[in-house]
Amino acid sequence: MSIQTRRERERAKRRRLIVTAARELAEAEGWDAVTTRRLAAGIEYSQPILYSHFKGKDAIMTAVAVQGFAELAAEVHTARVAAKGAREALAAVGEAYTAFARRRPALYDAMFTHKVDLPFATPEAPAALWEAFGELLRAVKPVAAEGDDPGLLTETYWAGLHGLVTLMRSGRLPEHAHERRLALLIGHFVPHGTR
Repeated sequence: MSIQTRRERERAKRRRLIVTAARELAEAEGWDAVTTRRLAAGIEYSQPILYSHFKGKDAIMTAVAVQGFAELAAEVHTARVAAKGAREALAAVGEAYTAFARRRPALYDAMFTHKVDLPFATPEAPAALWEAFGELLRAVKPVAAEGDDPGLLTETYWAGLHGLVTLMRSGRLPEHAHERRLALLIGHFVPHGTR
């Protein structure tokens, strides 16, 4: 193994360590607690080392968000392929999406609430963003009516899910009725009696 290969591997390992430390700290104490000073101390590297990997907290949060989209894509995929029929798949995706947001609130915030430098819906968007959207699209496309734009319909479904999750997490909608709200959303996308 060459010295260059070893250095690249060590650099990638440090980068993963920084991102993991940021995620853990954010989930434990919120994103306001995540500072480059605290991260550097937590991973036992100097701040200059941290800055050699990321320009600052926003860049770290962006890397965390990209990881989150990859994880969301995997969880939504698992839910979608386990479902029987279009209606069940759409419901399973909605439940998986909600569960993801509940389990990882700081990660969800990095992905959707905080300003991060990620291009959405452009060719420059990272593959993980496209894959997460693609999983939603694969759940919505079978229920699209003739003439519907599947991409726009998917964005509408996603916006509905995100709105429900965000309003529930903020306490503006009571959590106990979330499943009924999700069923209403699904019902307007897929008529009752449809598989």
